[in-house]
Amino acid sequence: MQKPRLSLGDIINMSLGFMGIQFGFALQNANASRILQTFGADVEHLSLFWLAAPLTGMIIQPIIGHYSDRTWTKLGRRRPFILVGAILASLALCLMPNSGYFAAVIPPMFIGAGILMIMDASINVSMEPFRALVADNLNTEQRTTGFSVQTILIGLGAVIGSWLPYVLAEWIGIPAEAPEGEIPQNLMFSFYVGAAFFILTILWTVSRTKEYSPEQLAKFYADEEPEDHSAGLGQIFKDFASMPKTMKQLGVVQFFSWFALFSMWVFSTPAVAQHIYDLPASDTSSAMYNKAGNWIGFIFGIYNLVATVMAFFLPVIAMKIGRRMTHAICLVAGGLGLVSMYFAPNPEFLIVSMVGVGIAWASILAMPYSILAGSIPPAKMGIYMGIFNFFITGPQILNGIIGGPVIKYVYGNEAIYALLVAGIFMILGAFSVMFVEDKDDPVGKNSPLLNYFQRK
Repeated sequence: MQKPRLSLGDIINMSLGFMGIQFGFALQNANASRILQTFGADVEHLSLFWLAAPLTGMIIQPIIGHYSDRTWTKLGRRRPFILVGAILASLALCLMPNSGYFAAVIPPMFIGAGILMIMDASINVSMEPFRALVADNLNTEQRTTGFSVQTILIGLGAVIGSWLPYVLAEWIGIPAEAPEGEIPQNLMFSFYVGAAFFILTILWTVSRTKEYSPEQLAKFYADEEPEDHSAGLGQIFKDFASMPKTMKQLGVVQFFSWFALFSMWVFSTPAVAQHIYDLPASDTSSAMYNKAGNWIGFIFGIYNLVATVMAFFLPVIAMKIGRRMTHAICLVAGGLGLVSMYFAPNPEFLIVSMVGVGIAWASILAMPYSILAGSIPPAKMGIYMGIFNFFITGPQILNGIIGGPVIKYVYGNEAIYALLVAGIFMILGAFSVMFVEDKDDPVGKNSPLLNYFQRK
């Protein structure tokens, strides 16, 4: 039995909460390194502090996926997790820039790292059920459209979140400078606004979206083997061991993609401050350093804006050349964008670099999930979406462990080289897409080029 088609309005309502999630995620990505450096973290230690985020994601998402597959309440099975995660993440957003107030007990950079862990854990509690919710509610024909709409809203939220500190400082005049060891007012206000926006958009989705009951889902998946809902957490390891072939192949693609993204998020501020603004690595509080930090937020908004626009075209392109080829081309654009940052003659050139990154980001948020969903047993959608997160958090954890020492001992504390290598990794991800099996994509399945790599 085929699921009924949803209207565009229903798809937007279902995905609007992701706009709030990405608002908070963008504030974290663009400013966490800056906040930690303000509180005393060295550039070679930044990646270690950032380990908190992928580690919590690796643990949280499969567990949330496991239990959301087995939960049914008056609010549904995905929405309770989405709501609880939103409340906790909003509180963490308010606490993050205020870490300095806990300095009497623990150094503020460690408090900041702890709050970063709580914030990312809470975002993950909301994020994983959102992926499963889209797959639950949409039929095969609408799946790519659903993930593309989600990408559009993710992009809009990220643009607002990334640009807000810059706008508050440059357009409204809220102070962007602060005494050493303190967070500027424009950044603090941005986090407060982000917390409010996060919870409001989640409440909209939770109140406007319906979920299919277990009885309805049973009819849709009448031909599928029923899931044993009495299985405990040990089932996660069994499901991991028996993951579909397509998921394993996509894991290679995700490794290269997310290793590169982690480098960009963690090291862009020190890299641009040193390489473009000619600041010493020890400068983490001057007016020029804060200007560089605000500019990073602005150009991160650019790549998210490009991703938002690109998401409109992804379904059309995928219908012409297939999902895998679409993803490969987008990753090449992102790789070239990251490589070009090394050759940037001025800060404004980085806007061009972020156009390529934005094209890749749009595809990273949509294409792997669209390819994956067709290979997953419907009754295990939540758990496999959570397990798939291993291929996102794993490369980030590896980068977090080796990234700082490599910058210190190999790159001579020049963080720009981390971005150069990130670009190369993203291009390697584009090459690895060619080997992914996507039986659910009739266009890509008939591609002579992709079939050549499949035979290899």
